Amino acid sequence: MKICIDARCLMEGRMTGVEEYTRQLLSHIFLIDKKNEYVLFLNSWKEIKTDFRWLEKYPNVKIKKFNFPNKLLNLMFWYLGWPRIDRLVGESDAVFSPNIIFGNVSAKTKSVITIHDLSFFRHSEYFSPKRKWWHIFINSKKICRRADKIIAVSQSTKNDLIDLYKINPEKITVIPSAVPDNFCIISRNDKKLIEVKEKFNLPYKFILFFGTIEPRKNIAGLIKAFNLLQAQGAEYKLVIAGEKGWMNEEIYGEIEKSPFREKIQVINSVPDEDKVFLYNLASLFVYPSFFEGFGFPPLEAMRCGVPVIASNNSSLPEVSGGGAILIDPDKPDEIFLAMKEILENPELKENLIKKGLERSREFDWKKTAKETLEVLEA
Repeated sequence: MKICIDARCLMEGRMTGVEEYTRQLLSHIFLIDKKNEYVLFLNSWKEIKTDFRWLEKYPNVKIKKFNFPNKLLNLMFWYLGWPRIDRLVGESDAVFSPNIIFGNVSAKTKSVITIHDLSFFRHSEYFSPKRKWWHIFINSKKICRRADKIIAVSQSTKNDLIDLYKINPEKITVIPSAVPDNFCIISRNDKKLIEVKEKFNLPYKFILFFGTIEPRKNIAGLIKAFNLLQAQGAEYKLVIAGEKGWMNEEIYGEIEKSPFREKIQVINSVPDEDKVFLYNLASLFVYPSFFEGFGFPPLEAMRCGVPVIASNNSSLPEVSGGGAILIDPDKPDEIFLAMKEILENPELKENLIKKGLERSREFDWKKTAKETLEVLEA
């Protein structure tokens, strides 16, 4: 069987949720499957930033790179229904897209797509005008209805596909994402812990947020809750780590007007190899997002033995599975009380760490890859 993977999402060299999902999923599928033939479809008018040499060790995996201008190719996909991706790469039995993107396949070729969330449908107010127009233009509902099979990364996302897009439930398979094995509890004697602490000039005790700095993550609400905590004389600082997203002016404005702004630190670039150490150094992880299709950071924090506070909405209760304290993200005072309770109650903190570790170990990329391969082969 020949399977085409639309891997265009990997070309920018970033490592957001979709890119992390795609890289981890493909590497684990290629490890367990030696019988099927794979071809990765790439396209870029400019030079590709990503290093794909990691694929060289898989003899049944090839790359087909094209040099069409992306805007022109997207217009051709959309208005002409041409070219067909499966024909561009030399015929395929199935085309798998790890995320929503412009594309077309032949009628005889099966198409499978992963849907991570419908946040742009549920909460369009958190998206920039450019991103709103992109989602309108791409017409994700049409893409979902046209696909032969859909993989949803959570039951929450499946429910949204059924409720909002009226997709037949039998067409959707829920296959959760996972956390890489390198996220784990690090020995306190590990020299790298000190190196990372000094590298980012981290405080001794701090509350951590990790994610894209954008309105949907509700960082402004976290800062308000942190202000309440500091007003009671707490000795913890707040570290906000993540790449800058869109519409983040309010977040930085909230930091600027905080009476405790000297205790708030922002780190905009954390190399992948440093993430596990940053989690291990944190006293508490807080993720008060307004909406998540899956939510990698809370699971990563749990795997690193950090107590977690997360929102009680979308996929987060499903993913945390009792391993985190859940709060209403619209209520900063509720976030504050949860932080205060965990930081002042050692027994609660240890119990939360234990439950978080147990829950996070249920998510495994080998299992995700195996179940995804079963969908592709079927």
